[in-house]
Amino acid sequence: MSWTDERIETLRTLWEKGLTASQIAEKLGNVSRNAVIGKAHRLGLKARPSPVKADSDGTPRDTAKKAAAPPAAPKPKPEAAAQAATPAPRPAPETKAPAPAAPKPMQTRPTIPAAPAKPRAPGEKVTLLDLSDKICKWPIGHPGEPDFQFCGRPVNPSFPYCLAHCAEAYQAQLPRDRNRPSRAPMPPLPRVR
Repeated sequence: MSWTDERIETLRTLWEKGLTASQIAEKLGNVSRNAVIGKAHRLGLKARPSPVKADSDGTPRDTAKKAAAPPAAPKPKPEAAAQAATPAPRPAPETKAPAPAAPKPMQTRPTIPAAPAKPRAPGEKVTLLDLSDKICKWPIGHPGEPDFQFCGRPVNPSFPYCLAHCAEAYQAQLPRDRNRPSRAPMPPLPRVR
């Protein structure tokens, strides 16, 4: 879609009439609301007040609706508005509602014993499809190579790896005390002559 002189002039006239960007886009055809807003901005057309922002009295502004809306009905007198705003008294219930029952204690699901990890024969390849929660997921080799596999030994409880690979993957942090510096001091740099 290209903005011809005719389309630009139509945009200008519809914008001056106060039509919304959506309405202008609909009349022009084959153009989005955002394209209309962008072109109006680039042409330097008069900006419109945002319908989201409120006037000083707190009512939302919407110039397109105000221009198209019929004249407003006269406002009611303050006494009538106060009477209309007070809610009518509710009739008292004839019967008392039963008290809510005490909450039932939470029931826990029975734990199903996990099937033991099936022992792997030495040298048996463990592929991605063979992995489960009970098998060590430590990768062995490079994923692109044909001999790539996973460890496959039984896992250390609540870890994804066996005991040997947990020792490699996780290192215990020593507690920091006031006497131990946070890191070792750097040795002095050699002087360059």
